[in-house]
Amino acid sequence: MTKSVLIVDDNEAVRCALRVFFAGSEEWIVAGEVADGTQAIQKAIELKPDLILLDFRMPGLNGVEAASKIRTLLPAVWIVVFTLFNDSLGLRLSSVVGIDLVISKSDGTDGLIRVLRRLVAAPRPSSFRADPADFLT
Repeated sequence: MTKSVLIVDDNEAVRCALRVFFAGSEEWIVAGEVADGTQAIQKAIELKPDLILLDFRMPGLNGVEAASKIRTLLPAVWIVVFTLFNDSLGLRLSSVVGIDLVISKSDGTDGLIRVLRRLVAAPRPSSFRADPADFLT
């Protein structure tokens, strides 16, 4: 079954690369893409994707702020932060606001589909928070 993804990143080149990346997968379809957290909330409500892949640092609402609002509105959506930044406070806040997984852009996209496949196949109790080690090995 094909899963839908909403790409949220302020860098157009990253959005384009992810769009091309997902286009090569039979498992995923890009439902939409936006450049900031405010747009992410609006598109998430409109599209109701299976997964939201968002950047951590963006102008306006950052990834943590957007994820917090999205989690309240769409509690069943998977929220994954795909970021260059390894901000320890931000990473700790991520689990508090309902981000399921944080993946570093520096790890590349090689394992991204594998990680996302395993994540969305996992049981999803309402209090689920993934341990990245479970998906990156």
